[in-house]
Amino acid sequence: MAVEDKKLKIAFCIYRGNPYSGGQGVYTKYMTAALADRGHEVTVFSGPPYPELDDRCELVKVESLDVYRDGDSIRIPRLSEINNIADLYEFLLTLGGSFCEPKAFGLRLRRYLLPRLDEFDIIHDNQSLNSTLTRIGKRSKPVVTAIHHPITVDRRLDLASAHGVVKKFGVWRWYGFVRSQVRAARRAQQIITVSETSKKDIVDEMGARGDVIDVVHVGVDTKIFHPIDGVNRRKFRIVTTSSADVVLKGLIYLAKAALILKDEYPELEVKVLGTPRGDSEVHRFVAANGLDTVFDFVGRVTQEEMVRLYSESTVAVVPSIYEGFSFPSIEAMACGVPLVATFGGAIPEVVGVDGGCALLVPTRDEVALANAIKELLDNPELRDRLAANGLDRVYERYTWDRCAEKVEKIYSRMLDRDENYNDDVEVIRD
Repeated sequence: MAVEDKKLKIAFCIYRGNPYSGGQGVYTKYMTAALADRGHEVTVFSGPPYPELDDRCELVKVESLDVYRDGDSIRIPRLSEINNIADLYEFLLTLGGSFCEPKAFGLRLRRYLLPRLDEFDIIHDNQSLNSTLTRIGKRSKPVVTAIHHPITVDRRLDLASAHGVVKKFGVWRWYGFVRSQVRAARRAQQIITVSETSKKDIVDEMGARGDVIDVVHVGVDTKIFHPIDGVNRRKFRIVTTSSADVVLKGLIYLAKAALILKDEYPELEVKVLGTPRGDSEVHRFVAANGLDTVFDFVGRVTQEEMVRLYSESTVAVVPSIYEGFSFPSIEAMACGVPLVATFGGAIPEVVGVDGGCALLVPTRDEVALANAIKELLDNPELRDRLAANGLDRVYERYTWDRCAEKVEKIYSRMLDRDENYNDDVEVIRD
């Protein structure tokens, strides 16, 4: 059954769809819209926070206890909120200090998705990696699993940065869900990931089969992320995105680089888009080293505000220790901002060779990071060349329509291979 002959009905599953923090909500918003552009019907099953979707896409809200809601950090639910097994499971995992959302979402998905399973041609799992979808994939419908990067990398970096037995145990307990995600990855029929780097790491770290993994680069919305004419750049302004307050984003190394630069550039300012925790290592370092007048933690901003802040900045920095792809890199390039980034994970694959579209430096090296920033602050010709090259690379490689076209071909291949799927959902209820 070629996709050209039939427009598909797609169930798109995501355990959390936050449109402002992390890449999952962004991927969901634009991937589903691009699939709708190509004529397919998309229904999104999402846990809270819910994604922003195109009006053509249906949103099914898979309600939960929402223990990680904005402004409430990790809250302990009240006993009166527990109404079913999934609620109890989420409650107990939260008490035990584990991240509960992926597993609890899988339990709830049975109630929301299984009664409607015969409505869909294919299931697209956006990194929830739960047993419900594994069973559906084996018995009822083809399932495509998106893994942006292996969560085992986050666990390893967080364990390495945790000091003391108690903190290390807390990190290990938090990542208790990783074991089940590894099992799901090993059993997946078809995986798509966002870079060759992520593909290699998914095989090496999660034990998934390389022959079931396809690389599909994601895109950027160039209708929103583009240079703004007439906006004056602030000569000493640096901008960075820290949508998730985690070790692998490397924000502490930008803070250390700013400390090196601040005496030479007294007007230096660093705009941090996103909301790191107030008690984070970065905040403590900034306060202890007199960088309060340099760093401005802007918090959550709209995409339009983000574009304006990019356009007002002289340099964008991505200081990550690891990236499975790097939305911040292509968003900065799309806005025409010269970029300094690290060799972390897939970043060189995304931005190209050092000195082409960006200056690249080793990870965890604040001196190299400071030197690269200084080079751009002092060299307007280099800034202009990197910015122009970055824009060209984005338009040549990173569009959502191209991404959706490749995913569509993967759907077609799976459906052609598996036309004899059994739609009897009762077998999944064991």
